Amino acid sequence: MPKNRNTFSSLAAWRRRVLSRAVHGGWRWVQETGAVTAEHPGRLRFRRLGPGTRLAFPQGTVFGEEWIVLGDHCIIAEQVTLTAGMLPGLDLGPDPILTLGNGVVLGRGSHVVADAAVTIGADTFCGPYVYITSTNHSYDDPDEPIGRQWPRSAPVEIGPGCWLGTGAVVLPGARLGRNVVVAAGAVVRGEVPDHAVVAGAPARVVRRWDAESGWQPPLRTPAPVPVPQGITPEQLAALAELDPDNA
Repeated sequence: MPKNRNTFSSLAAWRRRVLSRAVHGGWRWVQETGAVTAEHPGRLRFRRLGPGTRLAFPQGTVFGEEWIVLGDHCIIAEQVTLTAGMLPGLDLGPDPILTLGNGVVLGRGSHVVADAAVTIGADTFCGPYVYITSTNHSYDDPDEPIGRQWPRSAPVEIGPGCWLGTGAVVLPGARLGRNVVVAAGAVVRGEVPDHAVVAGAPARVVRRWDAESGWQPPLRTPAPVPVPQGITPEQLAALAELDPDNA
């Protein structure tokens, strides 16, 4: 009897491995097939979908594509929401409402909700669950439920080369300059100058750079050393395995 039990256990383990491989292989096929690119846009018809840009599957809520411009080589992760207009089916006029520059990265679960114009500059990287919106609720009438009051809208502009940490929120009317760092969880409104680091809710400038004095307050860690040209991945892996005491 113990021998039979071991046989059945081995058979069940083998069956589970086979099924697991089949499920994972099938899901990879679904992800690849369901991804949206310029060559395979599926049901989505963006005003522009640049070459090399990819929306991972499954996508989040996407509507108003006619007013959405996606630049070249953008990476849109899974479950990212991209919307133009408050509701699907609206006529938003002749101009784009939501524009992503070349090389923009939107992390998993992020939301970009554009009722007024939202522009995200080239090479801006957003971590997971970043929320960017040009519309916010209003609460002027104390007797009316907030969700039933007409919202306020204002354009949002994020300059090129910015970095938005996980869970950052960018509110209507925000204007971020070039190469701005937004700390994780920060809530940004108003104007942020070039080469600034902002943190907190509401976000405040905690560090800035200028050509005369550099970073103020000074950086607490040394600048990273770039990888020399010509170094192969195998050489990097070998370096990582070195014992620092014997190097």
